[in-house]
Amino acid sequence: MEPQLQHGVTDAVATVVIHHPAKRNAMTAAMWAALPPLLDDLAADPAVRALVLTGEGGTFCAGADISTLRGSPEEAQRLAVRAEEALAAFPKPTLAAIRGHCVGGGSQLAAACDLRFAEEGALFGVTPAKLGIVYPASSTRRLVSLVGPATAKYLLFSGELIDTGRALRTGLVDEVLSEGELAKRVAEFTRILVSRSQLTQAAAKEFADGRTDRDAHWTGQMRAGGDAAEGVAAFLERRPPRFTWALPGRG
Repeated sequence: MEPQLQHGVTDAVATVVIHHPAKRNAMTAAMWAALPPLLDDLAADPAVRALVLTGEGGTFCAGADISTLRGSPEEAQRLAVRAEEALAAFPKPTLAAIRGHCVGGGSQLAAACDLRFAEEGALFGVTPAKLGIVYPASSTRRLVSLVGPATAKYLLFSGELIDTGRALRTGLVDEVLSEGELAKRVAEFTRILVSRSQLTQAAAKEFADGRTDRDAHWTGQMRAGGDAAEGVAAFLERRPPRFTWALPGRG
């Protein structure tokens, strides 16, 4: 099977699978280019309330397919950054489910997700120093925001891999699961995500990502929508809330 991004939607959760097992799910130029339009389609689908990014089999993503860097490293990096930015801008909660190697471009994609859950034994690395490539400024800032400048420099300067224990301590991942427990935990957590208010999630995502000019917009959305009233009523009536606010979909 050709390297590709596979996807499906189940119970309001879109799952995107990096499928290139012959090269530990390394991203080809075509795969990088395919990710932004795929994310656009999933973002516009009103049936999608959360997204999971993962890799086929026992590996998340071993980075960029190095053979694609021979012609034009700059073009390959441009495609990777565009894909990373599209993932970071996805308007609904995103979660990277990580097994095995999460290296180079794999770490770039994982860092662009809102959350990262990893199985014990996963390995993480940011490896441009092994290739003489300048890591993009936007990717560097995103990494620093997750792990702090000291750990970001350690990863970028050395290109060394770190295990799940260190990744958890430094904030690179949010949860570490025992072998065989990752899929169960991701399914459980995404059920929680899709049950919560999309209004709260969308506003929180913008604020957490640094938007400082949207308070009035989201306050207006809260007043116009019914989620706040429904949430209070459900709490007082001791029942699950039925939130109805949704991001605008494609007509």
